[in-house]
Parts: sequence; structure tokens; C-alpha cells
Amino acid sequence: MRRLTRPGFWLAAALLVLLLLAAIAAQQFRLFERGWFLVQEWRHASEWREQSAWLPDYVATLQAQPIAGLDDDVSALTYDPDRRSLFTVTNQKPHIVELSLDGRVLRKVPLVGFGDPEAIEYISRGIYVITDERLQRLVKVRLDDDTLFVDAAESQQLSLGIGLNGNKGFEGLAYDSQGQRLFVAKERDPVSIYEIHGFPHTNPDKPFAVHVVDDPERDARLFVRDLSSLQYDERTGHLMALSDESRLVLELNADGRPISALSLLGGRQGLEKSVPQAEGVAMDEQGRLYLVSEPNLFYVFEKQAAE
Repeated sequence: MRRLTRPGFWLAAALLVLLLLAAIAAQQFRLFERGWFLVQEWRHASEWREQSAWLPDYVATLQAQPIAGLDDDVSALTYDPDRRSLFTVTNQKPHIVELSLDGRVLRKVPLVGFGDPEAIEYISRGIYVITDERLQRLVKVRLDDDTLFVDAAESQQLSLGIGLNGNKGFEGLAYDSQGQRLFVAKERDPVSIYEIHGFPHTNPDKPFAVHVVDDPERDARLFVRDLSSLQYDERTGHLMALSDESRLVLELNADGRPISALSLLGGRQGLEKSVPQAEGVAMDEQGRLYLVSEPNLFYVFEKQAAE
């Protein structure tokens, strides 16, 4: 019994508990995988920089600018190359919101029949896909200059009952226009990215056939705690994955391997303060990155010349 009263015993016990807690935290936050990724990113920097967007070279040129005129949180972001503007959605009072490239509200279009819109993605001129998170529903919508509202009941829809989990459903979208692939991100439990072929249905002369592809091996390499948004880079064929909880944008190569990252922590990438709750990322044809964060903050990141 005397051993139990010795200070050395309690010190050793406390250290053991701290080590166990540290190991649990490291596993929960995927710190080992993240550390190994940083080593790989450093080792292959000169090689991968030439073949990718290379996110470490990006610096915030506009940060934490409030989006004036919105009284609801924004979710997701997509770039429209025809209009040279950005689109996001709000979910408490469902609207499509068009933004200028410097974060000003250009117009709001009410959404009718949408329960919880979480993402919007540009497909082609005037055509977009919106996710309804809780129902795991994808809705193809048309949006023109004179559109007054968008009604889900009048739109092409696809429902996917994959790993239904309350409000931890489809959170992000990205589209590969050449491969005609729609990438859909499941937020968490588990973090997953699905590849959908055949939706939206754009050729009426062909049958409506949908094929869903998953990649558990790629998803296991995603050392992020959640997924908030996706962006497909047409220039490189790489996918950008935004994680709010991990404060990262990850660049995945064509094989689905993380090869570079943009940190959303204060003091990194030119940020004065950490991005509070990143919800959407988009990229224009020059490679400029746009990001929105709750509550309604707007950011721009631009690539700087390598030193």
C-alpha cells in the first residue's frame, strides 16, 4: 500500500493517462497521417509543384470580408465561367445567391421544395446541380437571367440512399466537364467521395442510366475529420477537398492521393486569423481560389511565384 502513496507512483500514473489521451487525440485528429503527409509534401515539392495546383504557393489576397446583404449562413460555392461570377446557397431560408468575384451579392433566387440545400455546382451554361443533404437528393436546375424562383418539383432529381445519417449527408459537389463525372462528398461518419456518371442527364437521345462509383482506398487516405466542399481542377485533373474541422484544403491527384494542402489557420498562407467555419471552395480558370465561411465571410487566395 505504501507504493500507492508515493509521489512517484501517482506521477507515473498521470503520465500514463496523459500518454493514452494523447494517443487517442492523435488517432481522432489523424495526426500521424497528417504528419507523414507533410513529410511527403516536403520531399516531393519540386516534382509535384510542376504537375499540380500546388496549394502551398497560395496566399490570401482578400480575407474575412463580410458578405453584405445576407441574413442567413452560406453553404458551398461554385464558379460560373459563362457569367464570371460565383454561386452559393443558403439553407435556413433556401436561396441561390449569385456573388461577384469580390464577394458582393448580385442577386438572390428563392428555392421552392428544398429541405436542406447544402451545395451547388455549375454543370454547363445555365445548368446547375443542388444537393438536398438530409434526403441525399441531387436536383438539376436551370437558372437564367430572368429566373424568379427554382422549384424542385419541376426539376430532374436523383435520390441516393447511401449511408443515410441525418444531417451528415451530401455536403459538397464538383464536376468534371470533360469526363462528365459528378463528385459528391459525404460529410463524415465516414468521410466519403462518390463519383456519379449519368447525372445530370444532358442527352435526351440516350437512356437515363446512372452509375455510382466509390473508392474506399482513396477515402481512407483522407486524413481530414469532415468534408465541406469539393472543387475539380480542369487544368490538372485534380480534386480539391475542403475540410472545416481540419482547417485544410487538400489537393488529390488523379489517383486520389493527397499531394498538397492549403492551411486555413491564422499565420499560414497569409491569413491574419483562422478561417472560422469554411463551407465552400471554388476555382476560376486562372487558378484563383475563392472560399466562403460561416458566418458569411468571403476569401480569395492567389498563387504566388515560387521563390
